[in-house]
Amino acid sequence: MGENGAMTTTTSSQLDAESCYRAVKSRDRRFDGVFYTAVRTTGIYCRPSCPARTPASANVTFHVSAAAAQAAGYRACKRCLPDATPGSPDWDVSASAAGRAMRLIADGVVDREGVDGLARRVGYTSRHLSRILTAELGAGPLALARARRAQTARVLIETTALPHTHVAFAAGFSSVRQFNDTIREVYAASPTQLRGRRTNSRPATGTVSMRLAVRTPFAGRALIDFLAYHLIPGVEVAGPGWYARTLTLPHGPGTVRLDADDTTAAGETAFVTATFALTDLRDTAAAVERARRLVDADCDPLAVGDHFAGDPVIGPLARATPGLRVPGQVDGDEVAVRTVIGQQVSVVGACTVTGRLVAAHGVPVETDIPGLTHLFPDAATLAGVDPEMLPMPRARGRALVGLCAALASGEVALDRGPDRDDVRRRLLELPGIGPWTADYVAMRALAHPDLFLPTDVGVRNALAGLGHDPASVIAGSERWRPWRSYALMHLWNTLMPSATDPDRQES
Repeated sequence: MGENGAMTTTTSSQLDAESCYRAVKSRDRRFDGVFYTAVRTTGIYCRPSCPARTPASANVTFHVSAAAAQAAGYRACKRCLPDATPGSPDWDVSASAAGRAMRLIADGVVDREGVDGLARRVGYTSRHLSRILTAELGAGPLALARARRAQTARVLIETTALPHTHVAFAAGFSSVRQFNDTIREVYAASPTQLRGRRTNSRPATGTVSMRLAVRTPFAGRALIDFLAYHLIPGVEVAGPGWYARTLTLPHGPGTVRLDADDTTAAGETAFVTATFALTDLRDTAAAVERARRLVDADCDPLAVGDHFAGDPVIGPLARATPGLRVPGQVDGDEVAVRTVIGQQVSVVGACTVTGRLVAAHGVPVETDIPGLTHLFPDAATLAGVDPEMLPMPRARGRALVGLCAALASGEVALDRGPDRDDVRRRLLELPGIGPWTADYVAMRALAHPDLFLPTDVGVRNALAGLGHDPASVIAGSERWRPWRSYALMHLWNTLMPSATDPDRQES
């Protein structure tokens, strides 16, 4: 943490106890999820903003992850629920091996593929990755995955009427005994006791509703508007304040509906309501993680806003729409396909063409949400399509099929495991993929916070519309580092049309 309270990249060995304790004394919500406070005298760990009486500094230690606190023998506070916080912004800002691994762990990769599978995706041996995670996050991959399973289990226990056996396997535990032992150890309560605290009951089906924690300020309406303007028929639908789509998950299809509003209060935690309908509840953790990255839940909006405060171009936009997010994705391959289709065409045209592709090659599904009828076609399916038969120019069709072949073979991986620079280089090696496409994919699919598209038509139109000279502003865009992706979104946000304006041209 910086002296002014800004979040900076930290590891377990780099946490400054004095700075952390100041945050705890002030109950600063900005640091929830960045570090955890463990209290020796009570044996519990809390989020920095816990409303309980502040413990004496001599009695506390600080940990970068909930898993590290649990590994040190501490139980989660029942009052502040420290595991139910936004994740660390550092995971996306630095995109270190540890941060990339944490994203995959949250998606359930360790549960599905083991530590070896996680290490393979990140590009290390399992032993070296374990050393990195232990050094930076205070716990190895198994402990980090265990903490994630415990959190998922607690949410299911407290928000559904699922039998505990179903909860255990939905959360990723290999046995009911392991589930019971972990819950008792982490929460100092049995599953039955946790369920007794819930405030409502839901039927024992594949429907799960929960609140996704996001840092504030949060421009929820602008996020929904962006997603709504880029709807693909059959895959996505939206209405005032909500957005829904189909999901392709490891064990089967599903849907998610997100309800979001603006929260202008700074330094607090807001919530996006997410309602999932899952074919297989084992996909709960993966579905939640994908919804969180779609809404850019772990962004540090105060750091972004402070950076733009004095800027003559982005500053007024950031003040007008505080907490604007960079929309993420639920599937990196889908983002890449949609980006290639959208090259040099309007948003409306790209959505129409992509909708035809979905109708022809997507998998039909039955859902309870009107308008959601198909899963987005996977890369392997599109790699086998004759480019001449695609509803687009031949060169773009060949580029699309070539991209999908690279995605299907693993030559290019957009699961946020590999190094971002390596992914960009591999994308640029593909025919028909230029810098604009590679950078847009990196921004949306890999959550890169510092990308700018200097050749983008929308950027130039936005700057001209604001009364600036596009050439001079673009020439000085380096001053927006390390948050250029957010500067880009602020510029695009000025071009967002009303619901009745179909004529906006996208970058």
